[in-house]
Amino acid sequence: MSDQNLELNKDALIAATTKSNISAAQVTKTLMLLKIEQCTVPFITRYRKEATGGLDEEQIRLIEELYDQFIELEKRKTYILESLKQQEVLTKELEAKVLACKDMNVLEDLYAPYKSKKKTKGQLAADKGLAPLASYILEGHSKDEILKKAKDFLAPEKKVESAQDAIEGAKDIIIEKMSHQIEVKNSIREEFWKNGVLSSLKRKDAEKIKDYDKYLDYFEFKSKVDLLKEGKGAHRYLAIRRGVTQKILSAKIEIDEDFSLKLIENFFYPKMPNDHKVILEECAQKAIKNYIHPSLDLELKSELKKLADEHSIHIFGVNLKNLLLGPYLGAKTVMGIDPGVRTGCKTVIVDQSGKLLFDTVIYPHPPQNDIKGTFTIIERLIDHFKVENIAIGNGTFGRETLELIKDMLTKMKSSIVPTLVNESGASIYSASAIAKKEFPDKDATVRGAVSIARRFQDPLAELVKIDPKSIGVGQYQHDVNQAKLKKSLTGVVEDCVNFVGVNVNTASSPLLSYISGIGPSLADSIVQQREKLGRFKSRKDLLKISRFSEKIFQQAGGFLRIMNGDHPLDATFIHPEQYPFIEQWCKEKGISIKDLKEDSKRVLELEKDQSFKEKVGDFTHADIVKALKNPIQDPRSEFQGPNFRSDIKTISDLEENQWYPGVVTNITHFGAFVDIGIKENGLLHVSQISEKFIENPLSELSIGQEVNARVIEVDSDRKRISLSLKKHDKNEEGYKQKTSGNSNHKPKKKPQAANAPLKNNAFSALKNFKVK
Repeated sequence: MSDQNLELNKDALIAATTKSNISAAQVTKTLMLLKIEQCTVPFITRYRKEATGGLDEEQIRLIEELYDQFIELEKRKTYILESLKQQEVLTKELEAKVLACKDMNVLEDLYAPYKSKKKTKGQLAADKGLAPLASYILEGHSKDEILKKAKDFLAPEKKVESAQDAIEGAKDIIIEKMSHQIEVKNSIREEFWKNGVLSSLKRKDAEKIKDYDKYLDYFEFKSKVDLLKEGKGAHRYLAIRRGVTQKILSAKIEIDEDFSLKLIENFFYPKMPNDHKVILEECAQKAIKNYIHPSLDLELKSELKKLADEHSIHIFGVNLKNLLLGPYLGAKTVMGIDPGVRTGCKTVIVDQSGKLLFDTVIYPHPPQNDIKGTFTIIERLIDHFKVENIAIGNGTFGRETLELIKDMLTKMKSSIVPTLVNESGASIYSASAIAKKEFPDKDATVRGAVSIARRFQDPLAELVKIDPKSIGVGQYQHDVNQAKLKKSLTGVVEDCVNFVGVNVNTASSPLLSYISGIGPSLADSIVQQREKLGRFKSRKDLLKISRFSEKIFQQAGGFLRIMNGDHPLDATFIHPEQYPFIEQWCKEKGISIKDLKEDSKRVLELEKDQSFKEKVGDFTHADIVKALKNPIQDPRSEFQGPNFRSDIKTISDLEENQWYPGVVTNITHFGAFVDIGIKENGLLHVSQISEKFIENPLSELSIGQEVNARVIEVDSDRKRISLSLKKHDKNEEGYKQKTSGNSNHKPKKKPQAANAPLKNNAFSALKNFKVK
């Protein structure tokens, strides 16, 4: 709820403005909506464009992230200052440094000398009264002079029994001074980032670990740190880190020690005679080997992990977005088949709304081989339930089941085209509390088949029921920061659901829970009220639900559709707060809102009305007109089955240098995986995606994109297929481009360009919808 007593942190606001490169006015208004008005990102993105200047989801989330980072830094400063006061070590100079700090790592460097509850060697030496001796050594004296001076600090009761004991204690103090000198450490930190080299080696006992040879590429690996921060480097670093975790690899980051020694010398003992700096050089070497370099090694590994996590989570988010907003079948009766061998193929029928009508099991595969019985069941189910499409899970025996069903449909002279559907996560859903609640009297196999059929009808509506990281469109999802991954993927799902909107009279509770401002509990209440009333007739009916407040209605109302309801605009993306302006305009024209929706000339008249535009604002006016022209505004394209080659069944049927139509199923740091119509997906390495050099596969490809790929290598033993989108070099030996065995597949002169218009990808038109 809005709280007028709350205020934005001005310094945090300035920081967010500076780092985001977005105007101060936009940042301020966005943060007011987020922090003061407690509005959601989807609501702000769609319905507060006048305030934000049309910022998208990515920009709004970036502003919030930068603001929160600054607040977190300030909280840490407050804690550190309080701790230093309690220790009675806070000086004005130290306080000024803490307050001026703008980086968390540097802040922790300032706090490091006072952080440990256990006293360090240097602190213990200072307690023995050896600090003056340390200062004397730093002034620059010969070894003999220092030895003579050290005798003044003998204190047997403090275990300083000899001059050498005193010198060793003084050295401990000097080593800590060198290790914690901020300017020196910052310079060394910069050198680590600029010229540091990460090397990984196989550990001596690595062979004892299962599958240790998976890390063969990293047994003697070296790379500059700068190359590991993103792209392929981020992928490599996560692989190395996993190898280290599994105790197969060891890894360290190093720079030339002479660089660090020179920095310490220039700061602590410049232009000092050689015989006067012997002890100081010993201290510098120990400070570097025992403290500075090891701490920066750990720090950079931690920072590289964060950067690699961000890169992986970003790729995961983009892949998930493409999958959720991919082509959909729509309201059609579907037969779903979850293939199996010994236990049979679980077969279900779901109606146009996804309701389960019937389930059974067929046994077309060994050992039963009941082809005749399967044919009879399939034929009768199609006829009785008027089945329009058949969805088959792409798991074990999926391809074999597809071919068998195709043959049966041909014999039936049916026009139905069976389609393989990605079943990743279906088993997770089938065992979930959501599935058990939906189908308490059905076993997990039936629920899985229902999920396959439903995700064919509407992938977004069904996939929201599954933990996003179980959907199978990312890499290293178990290695990255789980809290950040969950937050990011939840944001992606939320953005996608609100981008499409939902029919409040048919949407499931999990789908409703992602609508702006609602959440799981209120989503359950909406479904319960719907079951009680039969259906909602108006968006205003939602206000009758317990806890559905005016504030929630403001945040959620525009995303919840009422089809064929009492108010014509309830079926559109137009927010209820704009209804009075439209109603007044219609009243002045002497028409009804229904007339406006159905008359394109009237919509054009509203589009050209400058006075109306001034009332509602430019962005809102454009959105209203867009909604009236296309009330449904579903950005997703209709499903069209991929045109796989029919002359290939297994990997052994592939021929090098031939072209094969395929669909991108996953994208990683190093390339993409492509389904070309057989069990094994082919790998499209980043170097084979485009004629030009590209660093990021996402710049050229997206999940669901149709491509025409050339097989460049087949490894039948390891079941690996290498693909390319590059034009064929006709000078290559064995050049071919034929399509034998497939009369419907016409040869192409060249592969479809990776960035060509996408037939089955809604994102070719969604340029403004981004995922961070």
